Amino acid sequence: MRFSQIATGTALVVAIAPAVQAGRVGFGRTSEGRAAHLYTLTNKNGMVVRFTDYGGLITEIDTPDRIGKRANVALGFRSVGEYQARNGLYGFGSPIGRYANRIGGARFTLDGKTYNFTPNNGPNLLHGGPPGYNVRFWRVAMKPFGINHGAVLTLTSPDGDQGFPGTLRVRMTYTLTENNELRIDYRATTTKPTVLNLTNHSYFNLAGEGNGDVGGHIVEIRASDVAQTDKTALPTGRIVPVSGPLDLRSPHVLRDGIDALRAAGLGGYDTPYVLANAPRRTPELAARVTEPTSGRMMEVYTTEPSVQVYTANHLAGIDKGPSGQPYVRYGGLALETQHLPDSPNHPEWPTTVLRPGQVFRSTTIYKFVTPVDRLHN
Repeated sequence: MRFSQIATGTALVVAIAPAVQAGRVGFGRTSEGRAAHLYTLTNKNGMVVRFTDYGGLITEIDTPDRIGKRANVALGFRSVGEYQARNGLYGFGSPIGRYANRIGGARFTLDGKTYNFTPNNGPNLLHGGPPGYNVRFWRVAMKPFGINHGAVLTLTSPDGDQGFPGTLRVRMTYTLTENNELRIDYRATTTKPTVLNLTNHSYFNLAGEGNGDVGGHIVEIRASDVAQTDKTALPTGRIVPVSGPLDLRSPHVLRDGIDALRAAGLGGYDTPYVLANAPRRTPELAARVTEPTSGRMMEVYTTEPSVQVYTANHLAGIDKGPSGQPYVRYGGLALETQHLPDSPNHPEWPTTVLRPGQVFRSTTIYKFVTPVDRLHN
């Protein structure tokens, strides 16, 4: 979905254990003078994932194509200064909280108390409002995880933060497996009843970031229903069967769907797909994306009951990524695994309420596959 939150706000204090020092490099300084650091995960296949303690942002995912040539398939910027100045428009690589996606009318009622917020997306609240989790410093601890390589990122969101009740303690684990999977595990607890919807807002271009638009990508979404939305992209409350360009149950060329949606007066995909009527115990296949020229394929597995499909409708060729190439309209595809937007105002949907004593857990896996891998499996 369009990311319109302005990336401003105070940063949390970051503390990094001495053992991490060798695993990080400088990533510049914020406008407030705080040093940011870049961390690298690698596996035996040479796949590389990089992220920064500023915002917990995933900045780079390097994977091979059909002839072994590697490219970064995640949209992003080259320094923390660029992220701080420009990423409020996009949310590249961003962890999103406290509530991903929209809350209608910028308000909800929980246990008889109504919480009101300042709208930041038309009449609605988008991505929890400022300061987002993607502009704060996360505490980072690198972990070997046996044969896998990963890191644990932690953040404390105090009671009243962004207007939400309860002190929230979030643990987010990035793991790069030897099967070329980037696994994100979320865990959270609260001191007061609250609502919670966490996701990652990475945009992918499997041809390589900055390499044109994603119209030629072939996309499959394992969903038979969508949440119907109004002109502000807020769910109306109706769950309807997929039809027309929204029916991606079999592989479709993304450009065909975008063109059909544009002919209907829409900008492209910004669609909440219903994967299940409740969170799953273990991650299940939600989506598959293939880029025919490079041969790269990405599979998305998740425990979440919904995925928001967004085709970067608002990119305009203004900003450039690490490749130096402009990010054109439809230059990336976001697959945001989450609960449905506006769930706090729809008690009939899978709940986003988290109470003291409960533990929120969620897992999403991005698996990268090449033609050589498919031959061997």
